[in-house]
Amino acid sequence: MKVHTYEKAFLTVGALVLVACALALVYATVAHGIHLPDVSGRIDPQNVANTPPFDQPGVYRRGPNEYEAVVIGRAWSFQPSEITVPAGAEITFTSTTVDVLHGFNIEGTRLNMMLVPGQITRNTYTFREPGEYLLICHEYCGLAHHTMYGRVIVVPEGADVPVVNAAVRTADTAEGTVEQAAHDNH
Repeated sequence: MKVHTYEKAFLTVGALVLVACALALVYATVAHGIHLPDVSGRIDPQNVANTPPFDQPGVYRRGPNEYEAVVIGRAWSFQPSEITVPAGAEITFTSTTVDVLHGFNIEGTRLNMMLVPGQITRNTYTFREPGEYLLICHEYCGLAHHTMYGRVIVVPEGADVPVVNAAVRTADTAEGTVEQAAHDNH
């Protein structure tokens, strides 16, 4: 069977495109540290309320200019629904959901996470400008999906930020020990 020149060229170009896509996927995975979640990032979605750090959702001071916002998504709200953080601080959002798939998107930022039941999702962001940012669920989650939103209030650097706890609390999680630092609101 004779293969025409145009057919050879078309098959060669198609094969090269497939190889280039495969190489790009491997490069992106290796160079950017992308990996599938492992067991250490999972919790029992039926027991989220009793699993640290989700047993006390809110904002925690983790160090100088570092905060962690622990957020639970559920039909049709975020807990807490209002998060206050200082501008210029590094904020790690640690989130999960107890029921169905939810989205976690903060307008005007690159923060865009998918919340899967029982899967711990983390993303870090630094808000440069004070202001109020809308937090929305951008994955359809049922009839009242349009009511699932919250606010991230970014106050000027040096302003007082309310945090959840006033005592040091150590919790064991699937990832090891988490120490939640003491911080008073003054």
